[in-house]
Amino acid sequence: MYTVVFITAPDRENGKKIARHLLEKRLASCVNMTPTSSTYWWEGKIEEAEEVLLIVKTTSDKVNDLVKEVKTIHPYQVPEIIALPVVAGYAEYLRWVERETHA
Repeated sequence: MYTVVFITAPDRENGKKIARHLLEKRLASCVNMTPTSSTYWWEGKIEEAEEVLLIVKTTSDKVNDLVKEVKTIHPYQVPEIIALPVVAGYAEYLRWVERETHA
């Protein structure tokens, strides 16, 4: 019913753009953004990058549309978009997530 989605972006500017876009489309109730260091394989080499990590709170029925929207505005060729189910949480907060994504 509820999902947390992790999205990495190359910098704060792109992170804010993605966050605001998801909020305006009512695909998220809240997006947290934090700096992160990433180490990963890309095109046969190990790469390192300073990025921002978006932590998106949404409802499970919005995830497919959220992924489609992120892909249209994300600067990466293959953006990290990972959705994890919320198995428990503060009931009032979860009701708020529902209200804000279905307004």
